[in-house]
Parts: sequence; structure tokens; C-alpha cells
Amino acid sequence: MSTPSPIRIAAVLSAEYRGRLMSQAREVNFPEGARIFEEGARAESFWIVRSGTVTLQIPLPARRPAPIENLGPGELVGWSWLFPPYSWQLSAEAMTPVRSYEFDATSVRMLMDADPAFGHWVGRVLALRLQQTRTRLIDLYAPRIATTR
Repeated sequence: MSTPSPIRIAAVLSAEYRGRLMSQAREVNFPEGARIFEEGARAESFWIVRSGTVTLQIPLPARRPAPIENLGPGELVGWSWLFPPYSWQLSAEAMTPVRSYEFDATSVRMLMDADPAFGHWVGRVLALRLQQTRTRLIDLYAPRIATTR
């Protein structure tokens, strides 16, 4: 399992942009074990964790979902809301009780369209998340590849 991401929203957004983003927030809670979203479902919201732990998972055929990354306070949960067709590429589960801020994707995309610099923070988080997914998949499959040759 990878360590929590070093990119926190507070570190990648200026005070002005944090204010714009937080003006769209509403507080929501998830109990331990709650499925926050499932791969393939419509991505209409995203979250920033206030407290607790969310695990991102990749579904695997005939196996339990593989954990990709644990996300904690200040971290972005979900990015599939940013790009058409707006469907989740991973699944997410609350590993502990989670308090979070929820954001309507359409509203935030409109803010980003009005000021493209506002959206750069998502790219930074996305780049790190993709690298961590790649590393996790290598962890899962590299031993199998080496033993089947």
C-alpha cells in the first residue's frame, strides 16, 4: 500500500482559490465501510477529506478490489468528474468513519472554465494519483510475471 499523498488541497491552492472552491462545499459524512463511488458510475461530485481514511480501489476480475491509495485529511477524492464521459475510473470506500466536504462537479467545472488557472491543482493531484496507481499495479502483477516466465 502506498503512503498518503503529499499533495494536500491547502498546499496546492492559493487562499483566493481555496475560498472559491470552499464556497461550493457542503459537509457530508460516510460511515466505515461505505462505498463512496463505484467504477463506471456517473461522476457528479467529488470530495475533500476532513477526517478519516478513504481507500481508492481498482476492481479486478474474479478477485477482491485492489487497494491503490489511502487518502486522508485535506486530500481530493475523485477526479473523473473533470473529463467526459464523467464516469468513475476507480472505486472508493470509507475505511474509517469519514467527514468530508462534497462538491458539485458541474459547479466547480464552471469556476474552472471561467479561470483556467484555478483548475491546475487538479492536474497536480491527478498526475500523482496516476503514478501511484501505476506503482501499485506493478506491485500486484510484477511478481506473477516474473514467476510465469
